[in-house]
Amino acid sequence: MKKLLVFSLVAILGAACARAGDANTPRSDLVVRVETCEAILREFMASPDTSIPPVVWQKARGLIILSQFKAGFIFGVKGGYGVLMVKKPDGHWSIPVLIDASEASLGFQAGAKDVDTVFILTDDATPRLLFTNRLNIGVDAKAVAGPNSANYESDATKNFVAPVLVYSRSVGLYAGATIKAGRVERNDVANFTLYNTSNTMPELLYSDWVSPPTEVQPLIAYVQQLAP
Repeated sequence: MKKLLVFSLVAILGAACARAGDANTPRSDLVVRVETCEAILREFMASPDTSIPPVVWQKARGLIILSQFKAGFIFGVKGGYGVLMVKKPDGHWSIPVLIDASEASLGFQAGAKDVDTVFILTDDATPRLLFTNRLNIGVDAKAVAGPNSANYESDATKNFVAPVLVYSRSVGLYAGATIKAGRVERNDVANFTLYNTSNTMPELLYSDWVSPPTEVQPLIAYVQQLAP
């Protein structure tokens, strides 16, 4: 029982330290996070098995791209980072804001896996749930597997009933309980550094107060091309 408690405390403290560490993270490292998320999206779109069809992009009101690592023995903890973007009322996509990804699962688990995931948000309300600090995907907002370009003609209709469409690609071997819900959290500290601003998530997403720096413009342009 004592060992179980120690494992739990280590997981909690590890997450807290990671968040505190963002205050000292070099801006160049934060830029790499954005560039990694752009690369993930481009890789998804390059394969018919993971490519998001145009009919889905037409309904997109928001986008989350996550890069995560899952590891566990008694506890499974999935940590990582990502970006959130929204389509504003004028049809233009926002700058990408950095977010944290975390998840916990009880039960025997062993192994490790890299997990890349893209979430298409099909309504305007779901992105705003992050304004309260965190969003539990699959709990706060229903999430289903989205149709890909290879099967969207048969699956598109039934999958559009959910506010979150999920596209995931896993690399590695993992043995343990399946985690159906994921949690993402806002990371204002990282965004202060990336954009050299004191504006928080709502202002970054829905205002034009911060001009997109050169490093994030390729991702914005690519998403605008996919979902004009």
